[in-house]
Amino acid sequence: MYYVIFGLLGAALLGTDQWVKAWVVGHLQLGETTSLFPGFLELMRVHNYGAAWSSFAGQKWLLLGVTGVILAAVLWVLARRIVRHPLGICACCLILSGGIGNIIDRLRLGYVVDMLHFQFWPSYPTFNVADVCIVSGAILGAIYYVLLYEKHDRRKTDGASDPANGQ
Repeated sequence: MYYVIFGLLGAALLGTDQWVKAWVVGHLQLGETTSLFPGFLELMRVHNYGAAWSSFAGQKWLLLGVTGVILAAVLWVLARRIVRHPLGICACCLILSGGIGNIIDRLRLGYVVDMLHFQFWPSYPTFNVADVCIVSGAILGAIYYVLLYEKHDRRKTDGASDPANGQ
């Protein structure tokens, strides 16, 4: 049941990411800003040809390949039901949602549309909804792994029962 719920959440966030990007492209010129929460957050249209902080700029195929491998690994973890705790499933779905959102941009446009910019922290990079999903998923995934994986999802190797195998 959690797979369905968090899968739907991921799909909704992917749709939100693509909608916000389309709105920004349709309403703002490159580099133009508009205040979202005055003094805190603004929308600023930026085209990012790299990854975080524009690292690997111009390496479209490398970025697509690395992102694709990471997403395939997350899908594999979900498909094999290695992660069964709701927090871990949520983390995986967030990472998938964000990764797919940025892959869509890279394939369609050759760059990722970024738009969220902290006004109070001018040197912080501009980011998008997909990036929020990826970072949130990574943080939740780390919390899950450190606090919950061992207790809830780790497979027993000593012959003890394992709920993943129906035992």
